[in-house]
Formats: sequence, C-alpha cells, structure tokens
Amino acid sequence: MPKIVDHGQRRDELVRAVWEVISREGVEGATVRKVAEAAGVSVGGLRHYFDTQRGLLSFAAQAVGRSVAKRIAGHLHADLPGVERAQLLLEELLPLDENRRVEVDVWLACLVRSHVDESLAELRSTSWAGERYICRLAIASCHDMPLPELMDQEFADADLERQAMRLHLFVDGLTLQTATYPQRFTPQGIRATVRDELRLLTGTPPGSPRSG
Repeated sequence: MPKIVDHGQRRDELVRAVWEVISREGVEGATVRKVAEAAGVSVGGLRHYFDTQRGLLSFAAQAVGRSVAKRIAGHLHADLPGVERAQLLLEELLPLDENRRVEVDVWLACLVRSHVDESLAELRSTSWAGERYICRLAIASCHDMPLPELMDQEFADADLERQAMRLHLFVDGLTLQTATYPQRFTPQGIRATVRDELRLLTGTPPGSPRSG
C-alpha cells in the first residue's frame, strides 16, 4: 500500500528546518543539502518543494508571508484598544525575537535578490503592498476608524494617507537598522521607538490609549 504523505505537515516541517538552517548558517549558507540534513530527508525528497537555493529562498519567503499574515489576523480579531492593536501590528514586521529575526533576514535577502532575479519580482511588489496595508491598519486603529478591508484601499483623507506613508518609511528604516545592527537595539527599546512614532504621527498623548 503506498505511503500517504501529508504535504501540509511536510511543508511545515521543512519550514522549521529552513528556519533552523538560516538561523545557524545565515541566508547565504542555507543550502538545499543542509536543509535536507536538518529535516532528515534526502535532497531528492525536497524536489516537490524546491531543488535550488533560489527555490529554497522563495519557499522560505512565502512561509514568512503566511506566518506574518496569520499573526496579523489574530490581532485584528482580538478585542484590543486601538493604539495597542497598532503597536502589535507593527511589531510583527520587526526582529523582536528569534523567529521574527529569521523572518526579517529571509525577507530582506529576498528583496535584495529580487532586483536581479525575476522569479522574486512579484514577491517584491506584494511585500510593499502588504506592508503599506499594515501601516494603514495601524493608522486607522490609532484614530478609532473603520479598518480598510482591501490591501490597495487608500484613505480618502490625504493627511491620513500621508501618515500611513510616513509610518511605512519609518518601519522600513527601523527594520533595516535593527536587522543590520542588532547589538545596538533591545526589544524594549524597539517597542518604545514604535510607540513614540505612533504618538508623533497621530497626536496620541502618552498614557492615554484610545479605545478601539
């Protein structure tokens, strides 16, 4: 009787193996062979998912997108004050723990490589749109407004759209800084920086979170 393979479970196992290898070896050191060893499978057994380092990186980036989207959805469905929700949404894009650090490393590596690898061009486009959407969700949360339902839905108010744009630029800069110079930042310091930026952008007074 042929063995039935649960491809969803196998994919999750491979994602964990990819994370393990990238955390240990870095993105450039993550090879198909090393992932196969970490997952306890043959190199041939990975061909259904990827068979080159380029395919491995794309696989890892797609896993990052699914992971972040799942956590974002959890915050959106939780009963949270608006400013607290905004803070948590933005924190999902930053290297605040080991898992998110690896996610950021993978994502940045994919964005850099996408300029010379057309197979990652769509990822670059969806990455920008997804992050801008999260920033709009954060701004809407801070202002106690209905959350935008569509990824490309701009605010009718030009000032709010500018706030989302500035927040997007801020998050990108903070992500790059914290990923490149991790020794200069603590999780507490990163969270405080995000909190201060939200207050500056939206005029939320310290210690006075709005209800959401």
